[in-house]
Amino acid sequence: MKYLQITSYVYLVFFGVCCFEAFTKWQAGDGNAPVMAFFAVVALFLFFFRQRFSRRFQNKK
Repeated sequence: MKYLQITSYVYLVFFGVCCFEAFTKWQAGDGNAPVMAFFAVVALFLFFFRQRFSRRFQNKK
């Protein structure tokens, strides 16, 4: 199940993109900056959740 490890890093990339977007929108004064920051927090949570789930899945084998 190699794809479980890859998808966790996709969430990490998504976190970086969302942080960049939130920062640029915050500097421009756009009202959507908190939404992008929320997506960044969710992506970071999903990264750590996937990592933990992947380790748990490997330990059962």
